[in-house]
Amino acid sequence: MLAHERKRRIIDYVRQYRTATVAQLAQEFGVHTATIRRDLAEIEQEGALKRTHGGVIMEQWTRNEPSFNERANVHREEKIRIGQLAASLVEDGENIIIDSGTTTLHIATHLIHRSDITVITNDMNVAVELRDAPGIKVILTGGELYPSSYMLNGMFTDHVLGSLHVEKAFIGTPALHPQHGLMHPEALLVPAKQGMIRAAGEIVVVTDHSKIGKLSLHTVAPNSAIHTLVTGTEASDADIRPFQERGITVYRA
Repeated sequence: MLAHERKRRIIDYVRQYRTATVAQLAQEFGVHTATIRRDLAEIEQEGALKRTHGGVIMEQWTRNEPSFNERANVHREEKIRIGQLAASLVEDGENIIIDSGTTTLHIATHLIHRSDITVITNDMNVAVELRDAPGIKVILTGGELYPSSYMLNGMFTDHVLGSLHVEKAFIGTPALHPQHGLMHPEALLVPAKQGMIRAAGEIVVVTDHSKIGKLSLHTVAPNSAIHTLVTGTEASDADIRPFQERGITVYRA
């Protein structure tokens, strides 16, 4: 196989799987790892892929986040499974934070029949979902209401989060990068997520497979801050391997 054809097929391979190691590519194309490294260096110079330690990723950017209603039915079945598994990580008697989002909402749905749990949230949808749950105490952070997402945010939200300590925080994200961690396109929404992370003893990130590998403008937290990742079975081994290698416990629902 000629070099230019191999490089084209490497790009196609990584576009399909979003990430790959040098060893995987060497085996896939039947060449020495040194050849793959040389190919990847040339491909990176062309701007098609981004090299990482021991591999390569397809850089995809999240530049904005659609409204709640636009996002709610995207990968909905996967989000329901993620929510159910994430809810199973909550123990009776715990105080937890549930971040705003279309995936985190399904955690609340699966906590309705649980008991002796306190849920702090900045999401009006989460609060409404749990309003008739007799075993759940709900605390809203307060803050400015964002009508497009039913989220509370701003100075009041940050102040309340700064006064809390909980066992677990369940954090949603529009972008989770294997090198740069939790990312977000909106600067105004970053402080609240960072406050949730500081308030919790354990950080559980919940996100569907389409967010893994994506970049965005602002870093919310590095991967070293994450203890557990819950995603869908749609996520490939190559998607989750970089997080497992960093000691993060990964569940695929």
